[in-house]
Amino acid sequence: MKRSELNTIIKDAINFLDRQNFTLPPFGYWTMDEWASVNNECREILDNMLGWDITDFGSGDYLKVGLLLFTIRNGSFKDKQKYPKPYAEKILIVGEAQVTPYHFHWSKMEDIINRGGGNLLVEVYASTETEDKSDLPVNVNVDGRAFEVPAGSVIKLTPGESITLPCGQYHRFWGEKGAGTVLVGEVSSVNDDTVDNRFYEPVGRFPEIYEDEPILYPLFSDIRGLLQ
Repeated sequence: MKRSELNTIIKDAINFLDRQNFTLPPFGYWTMDEWASVNNECREILDNMLGWDITDFGSGDYLKVGLLLFTIRNGSFKDKQKYPKPYAEKILIVGEAQVTPYHFHWSKMEDIINRGGGNLLVEVYASTETEDKSDLPVNVNVDGRAFEVPAGSVIKLTPGESITLPCGQYHRFWGEKGAGTVLVGEVSSVNDDTVDNRFYEPVGRFPEIYEDEPILYPLFSDIRGLLQ
């Protein structure tokens, strides 16, 4: 992805968040010059991958297959003694018909919450022992209501609704066409996207970036090594 594309996506995201009355923590608005002056007080941000995260999953077409995420808080898979926080929180922005591909997590259980805007469509499958999609019915939990649906069912989440996704449950999601961009919250156990995503088909989770203009606000991948 081009840096100019990433910068535009972030600017559009901030405008959308403003319209939704959602404000990021201060470090979401720090420039590269400000990041260059951080000290060890900010190590948790860098170690636990907090901040901006944008991917087109290797599709080359972000608006069709892509996702913007901002990790607000997170513990650590690797150093639970240093970072004992057992939970994570993200905010996601999902466009109309913008798909996040089928995947599940080996370790992370998560709630996906429609915080406002349009409607979020979530398609679910159970997984087999060989990590294929299962034809068996799927147990789902929507806002504390547990029920069973056929494999491949699509759950519509209107603003305020949420679904719990347990470990090993395949899911993909997108914004309902014609209903508007969706502000999505994610509350989960500790998250590490470098080791805990099982995509049904291979994808590029973290894009290669072509630097065609200066960084507006860095992705977490731009700043991870600042305190090495």
